[in-house]
Amino acid sequence: MRKKKATNKMAEVARRAGVSLSTVSRALSGSKVISEETRRIVREAAESLNYRVDAAGSSLRTGLTRTIGVIIPLAHAAKQNLSDPFFLEIVGAIADELSAAGYSMLLSKFTQDPSDWVISTLRGRRADGIIIIGQSLHHEALNKLAASHLPMVVWGSKMKGQRYVSVGSDSESGGELATEHLIAQGCRSIAFLGDPSAPEVGARLRGYTKALRNAGIERQPHLEVAVRFGSDTAYHAIGSLIDAGVEFDGVVACSDVFAMSAMRALVERGRRIPADVAITGFDDIPFAAYTSPPLTTIRQNCHVGARLLVEKLMSAIRGEPNESAVIPTELVVRGSSLREHFRSLPKSRSSNAKNGRRKKTA
Repeated sequence: MRKKKATNKMAEVARRAGVSLSTVSRALSGSKVISEETRRIVREAAESLNYRVDAAGSSLRTGLTRTIGVIIPLAHAAKQNLSDPFFLEIVGAIADELSAAGYSMLLSKFTQDPSDWVISTLRGRRADGIIIIGQSLHHEALNKLAASHLPMVVWGSKMKGQRYVSVGSDSESGGELATEHLIAQGCRSIAFLGDPSAPEVGARLRGYTKALRNAGIERQPHLEVAVRFGSDTAYHAIGSLIDAGVEFDGVVACSDVFAMSAMRALVERGRRIPADVAITGFDDIPFAAYTSPPLTTIRQNCHVGARLLVEKLMSAIRGEPNESAVIPTELVVRGSSLREHFRSLPKSRSSNAKNGRRKKTA
């Protein structure tokens, strides 16, 4: 009876989408033979009927677990939490894509090489494939995994000598866009916040230095602060620069969280944003539009990224040829970088700036 109801519901999805039952099955399983437009129509029809692929029945027929492992390796930033807004956004987008395709998700965080876990999970039939969010310090380990021909896709920057399939934003272009924008706003001493040991951050630093070079601005190594992800690290980095008397009029932060933390340090020390210091972030997390002033940032399209990650992993599971994909980034201009517009604002002073004490926050 249950199987009959599922079949009837699937038939209703096919009727609403105007396609055959086989097309519904292929669209919801991520088949590449289905066009993106048809896939979208089928998913919308399925969601309107609250229809999901019968994972148990499908597993019995195909020998698949209908589970995908999602790993976040953090060897470069062991103190970074999974509650980081960017992780929440991309993991949520991946979960939505997997759910629509009839898969569940097994989420893990690693501060060491995850290779053994990947191999044991796939060969132990606990998951059909693996999505790894970020290369961290494991580029060579990922290359070795790729040689095993295991179904795996990585979110991150495309690197030299890469043998695994990746999907990621054009981080170098994003770093260049952010820096060019601050230069156009009159900034000439621009700090960079981020640890380049992480491949995506390293690419953003390359974009930053490229923009400086193209504008004829001398690179200042003391303004390139290798801030690691963790609680208040960017806040302390900016505070240390100011307290040491280092002059700067712009900040390119490698994440929105770093940018927001830096903004707090600037305001507490009486610096106007953006009249005294203009600032940009990276990611365009939902909170970015609600800072004061709203944060200029580089947008990563997590939903497009999640869709491509799942589609390429489904191709890998089917043993089909695969290629890496690079997603364009976009500069989103808001108040935190528009220096000329805000120069007439009265200078901001806080009680903490007067007495030198750090502001206590919840």
